[in-house]
Amino acid sequence: MSLIDSLKKDIHYIESLNSCMNCGVCTAICPSAEFYNYDPRIIADTVQRQDEESIEGLLKSDTIWYCGECMSCKTRCPRCNTPGGIIMALRRLSQEKGWFTESEKGRQQFALKRILGNNILNYGYCVTPDIVKPEMHPEQGPVWEWIYEHRDEVYERTHSNYKQTGAGALRKVDDDSLNELKQIFEVTGGSEFMENIETYSLQKAEEEGMDPESYFLHTYTDNNGRHGGR
Repeated sequence: MSLIDSLKKDIHYIESLNSCMNCGVCTAICPSAEFYNYDPRIIADTVQRQDEESIEGLLKSDTIWYCGECMSCKTRCPRCNTPGGIIMALRRLSQEKGWFTESEKGRQQFALKRILGNNILNYGYCVTPDIVKPEMHPEQGPVWEWIYEHRDEVYERTHSNYKQTGAGALRKVDDDSLNELKQIFEVTGGSEFMENIETYSLQKAEEEGMDPESYFLHTYTDNNGRHGGR
């Protein structure tokens, strides 16, 4: 199946591309274009031309990972296109084919899967205090470092239900709820989706001669400094 045919099966693509006339309104309003070398107008035009080589280039590039999916473009386009929706379809296809490992920003999917994805299934939360380690999150600063080191006392004083059963903030999610959550991931294809990211990422790690942990840190911290926009 051609790349464009695969895209045409995605509901995000179906609802997001009508007929781009290259007016550039989407780029003018795009927050990502302000900081990255990113132009949503070019995304829409490239996909609209249906050139397989150009689409493959997008799927292997950093470009499709710059979008924040804020959907500002959706409300401005005079032709009712949504470049952010096209990006969703492109990202999904890149992940399915394993081509996300060909770009720096794409490889970060591995870090996201290992952190957020695994946290959801293991704890029932995207983020919990126990895993926001100061050495991995220096942007949190010294206040968070102190909170992290004294978190049992701090969260008790804030009347949370930290790591305890029952109702309340930061409570421990019960096993029945976690099992139900995992079943939802299984039925909806989420588990297979995450396994694909894991599998392709570990293959890339092997190609680069890295063990999984080193590759994870590489995807988490690497920045080649070539992403800046205008």
